Amino acid sequence: MPDNNSPIRMLVVDDEPDLRELYVLTLLREGWQADEAGSVAQALQCLARHEYEVAIVDMRLPDGEGTDILAWAQTQRRAERIIMATAYSSAASAVQALKLGAYDYLTKPVELSQLRQVVRSALGHRDAPPPLPTTAALQAMVGESSPMLAVKQTLRRCARGMAPVLIQGESGTGKELAARALHELSNRAGGPFVAVNCSAIPEHLLEAEFFGYRKGAFTGATSAHEGFFAAAAGGTLFLDEIGELPLSMQAKLLRAVQERKVRAIGETAETPVDVRLVSATHRDLQRCVSEGSFRQDLYYRLNVIAVTMPPLRERLDDLPLLVEALLARIRHEHERPGLRLDDAALHRLRSLGFAGNVRELENLLHRAATMASSDLIGAQDLEPDADRGASPAYAGTQAGIQPPAPAQGHTPAQAPAQDAAPAFEGQPQALAVPDDAGEGEEIEGLAACLDDIERETLRQALFDSQGDLEAASRLLGLLPLQLQWRLRRLHLDGR
Repeated sequence: MPDNNSPIRMLVVDDEPDLRELYVLTLLREGWQADEAGSVAQALQCLARHEYEVAIVDMRLPDGEGTDILAWAQTQRRAERIIMATAYSSAASAVQALKLGAYDYLTKPVELSQLRQVVRSALGHRDAPPPLPTTAALQAMVGESSPMLAVKQTLRRCARGMAPVLIQGESGTGKELAARALHELSNRAGGPFVAVNCSAIPEHLLEAEFFGYRKGAFTGATSAHEGFFAAAAGGTLFLDEIGELPLSMQAKLLRAVQERKVRAIGETAETPVDVRLVSATHRDLQRCVSEGSFRQDLYYRLNVIAVTMPPLRERLDDLPLLVEALLARIRHEHERPGLRLDDAALHRLRSLGFAGNVRELENLLHRAATMASSDLIGAQDLEPDADRGASPAYAGTQAGIQPPAPAQGHTPAQAPAQDAAPAFEGQPQALAVPDDAGEGEEIEGLAACLDDIERETLRQALFDSQGDLEAASRLLGLLPLQLQWRLRRLHLDGR
């Protein structure tokens, strides 16, 4: 491969002379050199004579397929980044090419601005040092078991391309950590990593948050908002809990993925976007597709490369390494350098089911470190409620908050004391409702209680910010649009 001081050389492979000339002229105007070929045979002859930075290859050629060139390059371990050009109706072919190792793809008719953008992305590695084989996020993925080694190897292999990656696994297995590792291993490591929890955004705000909006696009849009795609430009956009998106938003996301363009609310023109898309879910998306709750075309667009995070129960050989890594952090946080587990405690951990995976293990160790009488944590310190003798049904409740006793007969429930602590931690306290109240009334009572708490929190934030919505949004960790939505829902918009 040429060094960074040599001219950048590219190969254009297409059987239509006019298109070849258009692509070559576009590349020449950018200051790059370009050779051209009209068939698989001519392309292989060029590749035998020269090394290229980038090859733009049409999928359909007179004497074969563009994937023939791709397969040859893979076999020869060539370093060219190959960009496939496919017809709009050949989405399946584009996905297959990405799985075979293509860097990216263009949809015909190819827009020249998009051609330049994708080529620049492919050339990004010239101006940046090659990614290190191990990154901070990859090191944080503790484990040397076969399932974890397979995951790390997959992340390393697919990091250099642009193919969308779908990370699946149970809650607590480290899906976001894997996405960060993928970003850090790629040539986009110098760009932003934008993580989005799709399940945490109200449905009517999704389009605005994903694609942005211009000032004045709707009531309350007092300033422009760029959206997640624009914020991740040049880097990686991580869509966590992608399975929670409603079908209406799935259709809009599909267009953005296919066209590499987004249109902000209030704008008339679409804007090209340059992001690597990584998604994650704890759901079985194939089942969601069969049930009709997830679009099949979007699923195949996102699931070009699949990564499955193994549950902790399937890699118990990693427990000693995980425990040591987590305890190192806990020692620092608790300022207890001598904190450790005895052999019986480690044996006890192996017998647990860990439905919550690594997140549950971390929670258990934090609790044991707090409750243990010495720096040596024993098996008894890992029992869920050994210190309180509480029922397992209420494991995890905070000390001092007791579960409500079951109702006997028709004895009215006691009203809570006025100075009782709010039930935000552990199990929620019982609401003061009559014993003969139905389930629906209890739910309504809980909803009203939570609304009152939220209403008071919003009022306090507005008071502290002297009524400035943007300042109140920052205090609450919300976007202005999200705050406005909550104010309307709780009838506080008139204040």
